[in-house]
Amino acid sequence: MPPHSHSPQTPPHPSQPPAHATLARSFDAVAAQYAAARPGYPPALFDAIEELAGRPLAGARVLDVGAGTGIATALLAARGAHVTAVEPGAAMAAEAHAALPGTPLVRALGDALPFSDDAGFDLVGYAQAWHWTDPARSVPEAMRVLRPGGALALWWNIPDPDVAWAAEQEARLARRLPGYHAHGVAPEAPDLIRALGLGLHPALRVLHWTRKVPLDTHLAMLGSRSYFASIGPAAAAPVLEDERTALLDVFPDGVVEEAYALDLTVTLRPATPS
Repeated sequence: MPPHSHSPQTPPHPSQPPAHATLARSFDAVAAQYAAARPGYPPALFDAIEELAGRPLAGARVLDVGAGTGIATALLAARGAHVTAVEPGAAMAAEAHAALPGTPLVRALGDALPFSDDAGFDLVGYAQAWHWTDPARSVPEAMRVLRPGGALALWWNIPDPDVAWAAEQEARLARRLPGYHAHGVAPEAPDLIRALGLGLHPALRVLHWTRKVPLDTHLAMLGSRSYFASIGPAAAAPVLEDERTALLDVFPDGVVEEAYALDLTVTLRPATPS
């Protein structure tokens, strides 16, 4: 995309996309915003996880890796799971601890889980987080700490490409921001896992759901994405203000019905050695 021209009063947009490592480290700068504005997940997600994992979440020992501010952690616990959260970011972990003070929380990365080989978790989950890992390391790590027959579950809320306004918004942002969402891997997760040559057989489900939020919440949700967090508020502000104008044409009452395609991949650890 060619660089935009700017008046002296307009903060410049980045001419190059932020590096993957920069994006991965960006969330601590927007941790409170992330906690307040990010969507949760519908009950149908957890029903699908239970079906594909072959066991209920109630009573399950669950590792929520890349737990962030604890959005999925809280919902897993509400289903009766015994959850341990894993989060590398200090500010994100602080938000999770404040929201869920009784939940065990470990500062670590999914590529090197600080648990023994016989940890025996029933489920290792990644909510909006697995794309920050190296699959060649994070998948074997998950298999190592799962019990035989346990499940690795990866899921992402993705703007629904079948909903016109959501698809148009993503296209606008991609035209304006170099490399926007170039790091996403949600639809490719099953192929990435199969390509590791570990004899695993991932299953993919796509769920569709919506939530209605004030326009300011929707814009705060956008601003909590790694791309916006990494370019900083000065560069993000004019993009988000233009989105406000565009969305008021679609939602003149100022209430946005966000539409999500929720990509879920579940992979079982073999119950017996292959």
